[in-house]
Amino acid sequence: MSVTVRVPAKVNVQLAVGAARPDGFHDLANVFLAVGLYDEITVTPAEPGTGVRVTCDGPDAALVPLDGTNLAARAAEALAARYGRGPDVHVHIAKDIPVAGGMAGGSADGAGALVACDVLWGTGASRGELLDICAELGSDVPFSLIGGAALGTGRGEKLTALDVGGVFHWVFAMAERGLSTPAVFREFDRLAEGRDVPAPVASRPLLDALAKGDPDALAAAVSNDLQPAALSLFPALADTLAAGTAAGALAALVSGSGPTTAFLARDPESAAKVADALRGSGTCRTVRTASGPARGATVTEELPVA
Repeated sequence: MSVTVRVPAKVNVQLAVGAARPDGFHDLANVFLAVGLYDEITVTPAEPGTGVRVTCDGPDAALVPLDGTNLAARAAEALAARYGRGPDVHVHIAKDIPVAGGMAGGSADGAGALVACDVLWGTGASRGELLDICAELGSDVPFSLIGGAALGTGRGEKLTALDVGGVFHWVFAMAERGLSTPAVFREFDRLAEGRDVPAPVASRPLLDALAKGDPDALAAAVSNDLQPAALSLFPALADTLAAGTAAGALAALVSGSGPTTAFLARDPESAAKVADALRGSGTCRTVRTASGPARGATVTEELPVA
């Protein structure tokens, strides 16, 4: 059979970053919210001994690596190794999450492939085992598996699910080029030279705003410690943030390491207004609207293969 899994993008409503650790990572207080932009991962069996083959279509598909560095390929290989089988599978990514946009598209593909291969191969892995593999693949991959909203600590992989009391409406502006996450963290470290970087802590007002479903309170509490570094490397993002704010967004911030910018709106009508203004601003490449929270990696189809 073939198995298709739908997996969401994320926005970081808070990203608090600590000083660089000896291992090069940073401790984080990372509040994730899954939003309704999705990649779909379809896996089908391949001939024994052929290994993993990755294909991709959709917006910016040409930017997606199709070799062993792709997190979807690595996920299939990791699950196969854990259960002592060959990773003989074709993984197809129907891409709709922005590529290199700070919305965890690659991480989503890894989580989606992991869930899809688990079903395809009948491994029966527990949720804990899948989350362990996700954490080995990357800091954002575990959240792509669970979705909803969560606080990520450590380097972001240790998750605590959060209550969300309503639907939050977002507008996302995609930039003309990508930003490297490692480069943004290096710039964060450069900007932090000579000053004490406080330990990252989740914002209580922000967690309360999520739990109450209050967009105004959430707007007052959102933050991203990587935003100055992203703006330093990509100064034009400031124009996009200003355009969305001028159009009535409740809050504007860089999503994760960027360069996608995220705008919180009060309701769908306000989101549409902000999106129209951004499309006409000349400050971004494309604009999308989405709401959250969204479900994590979800099997949507299981079909027999002739």
